[in-house]
Amino acid sequence: MMGYLTIGVNHKTAPVSLREKIAFSPEGLTEALKRAQPLTGSREVAILSTCNRTELYCAGTVDQSRVLRWLANYHSVDYQQLLDHTYCYQEQDAIRHMMRVACGLDSLVLGEPQILGQLKSAYAQARAADTVGPLLSKLFQQSFSTAKQVRTDTAIGKLPVSVAYSATQLARQIFSDLSENTALLIGAGETIQLVARHLQRQGLIDLIIANRTLVRAKQLTAEFGGRAVRLSDLPEVLHEADIVISSTASPIPVLGKGCVERALKARKRRVMFMVDIAVPRDIEPEVGSLSDVFLYTVDDLEDVINENRQQRKDAADLADTLIESDLLAFTAQLRELDAVHVLRAYRENNEALRNHELRRSLQELARGVPPEKVLAKLAHTLTNKMMHAPSVQLKKAAAAGQHERLAWAKELLAIELHEPVKKSAALELDAVHDRL
Repeated sequence: MMGYLTIGVNHKTAPVSLREKIAFSPEGLTEALKRAQPLTGSREVAILSTCNRTELYCAGTVDQSRVLRWLANYHSVDYQQLLDHTYCYQEQDAIRHMMRVACGLDSLVLGEPQILGQLKSAYAQARAADTVGPLLSKLFQQSFSTAKQVRTDTAIGKLPVSVAYSATQLARQIFSDLSENTALLIGAGETIQLVARHLQRQGLIDLIIANRTLVRAKQLTAEFGGRAVRLSDLPEVLHEADIVISSTASPIPVLGKGCVERALKARKRRVMFMVDIAVPRDIEPEVGSLSDVFLYTVDDLEDVINENRQQRKDAADLADTLIESDLLAFTAQLRELDAVHVLRAYRENNEALRNHELRRSLQELARGVPPEKVLAKLAHTLTNKMMHAPSVQLKKAAAAGQHERLAWAKELLAIELHEPVKKSAALELDAVHDRL
């Protein structure tokens, strides 16, 4: 089997204080790869570095302590501290690990799709740095293929497991084409930022962001487009919104039933979809009693998320089964490569023997030896010399009573023994025993 090694840390084994120390910047990754290849002794090397993990993928005859020491020295981190938080996978375990990473099974959010793109980027950067060859290339390509199959054959990435994403998916159930709708986001924290990103990816164009601090709202509209307004402006803009998603730190509701009723009247009773992610709630519960409002709270979303998490876990079990199947097929291909090397050497030996005998035959023809005599001698000599080494080994196996090796040789050489040959072989075997 070819030598594969993966060394790394992730969100499960190391605190963020260590992960940030050994992270590789995108602009410095090419230099790091070029330095890692000779200093780690790896024939091939690639590096994946994200906010949740840093991993080195190596191929060839690799010393794991040497790789880890290089990583510690490169980032000026204490070797023992790094060792305490590091995992190491070799051979089949290394192959399985990369496949699981590609499928999102080793991620903080089970089944998240971003990691596959990050892994593809790591491979592309290693190729550009000329630090990957046939071994890692085969592993990366197989991992990408396995991830594609898992995405196709399971529901691992089809069910939302974050509040922000779940809110946007619910919006799509109400409004099929978000590009025709206006969204009002109340608040400007991390959750609202994620909501804005998901809505934009779903095609939404018209965005209003309301926040207590106008500067922060403008920062988000600079990133995602749209208009920034103050919370005090909500009564003037609420009627424009088909979608309202709120997440502030306010201790009291920022949107009351009366304000929503006036907005519905101005909208001529067109439906409004609202999600209140805040705790305490931003939208008065009584708003949910209005006939033209679909109001969801964070608890409603959590019910969806918990159900989806369980379904993702079920899908992950199926994904692991698919990975094991691909792992067996991939390792079989690697073992076939071992046979290829042996066959190539066997062919080269026989070709050298053929060329040597061919030169001798041509010299005999030049001296005037009859062609039929030269050809007969050539055929006889080639047959004897090509059979010499196998014959010696088969006789040794017979003498040692290694019948399984003889049976395998029969299968290897596709030999069907006829009765006279079997008797001759038996007589020769008896003769060998008599000499012992």
